[in-house]
Amino acid sequence: MTEILIADDEPLLRAELREQLHKLWHDARVAGEASDGYEALRMAGELSPDVAFLDIRMPGMSGIDVARAFGSRTHVVFVTAYSEHAVSAFDEGAVDYLLKPIDPGRLARTIARLRERMTQAPPALDRIMQRLEEKRPAPSWIQASIGSTVQFIDLSDVLYFVAEDKYTRVVTDKLQAHIRTPLKELGESLEGAGFWQVHRSYVVAVKRIAAAVRDADGAMWISLKERPERLPVSQRFQGRFKGM
Repeated sequence: MTEILIADDEPLLRAELREQLHKLWHDARVAGEASDGYEALRMAGELSPDVAFLDIRMPGMSGIDVARAFGSRTHVVFVTAYSEHAVSAFDEGAVDYLLKPIDPGRLARTIARLRERMTQAPPALDRIMQRLEEKRPAPSWIQASIGSTVQFIDLSDVLYFVAEDKYTRVVTDKLQAHIRTPLKELGESLEGAGFWQVHRSYVVAVKRIAAAVRDADGAMWISLKERPERLPVSQRFQGRFKGM
């Protein structure tokens, strides 16, 4: 029986992938599901899966980091919404990749390839990881709205982003504005530009973080340089601050 680990921070996608695997791969079972990179790494150590479906962009540790930790013990299939990552992984010899949303026909072909390769040791992933980390240059500015005015904001001036209803609020030292991009999507696109998602409602400029402190109840908060705000850090992102 082939043991499978699924790691993705989207519950609906995990459920969809689990259901499709159950239909298409009868001699395999999903042994574990993880919602972030740290949980995926912990479960991989406990379960030693034969195959791991890893979202490239997850909180805590990315799928790239988790795959690197696997070494050559586990066959990896990357799951991503970003086709440039997928093509890079496939061209460099990763077992396969899946683009979101999951297409059953594409998954069936992935399973067929996995079956062929299960008789061999998983490939070493060092070169693949290096290529996957060669991301496109991060944007240097964004457009945001203040009333009926479109404002061009340099990312180096941004303190943090906060989710507000259907919008995301941009906060700088001098102004506040709104954009329509969902915070989760924004946080993923800015991960390589010096921003960290620290809470489901907050993405913050790392260079403006002064300290991370736990209160008497065990909750973690970050303070910002030369600002009065305290921003919450949810448990899933607290691993970012182990060295602070």
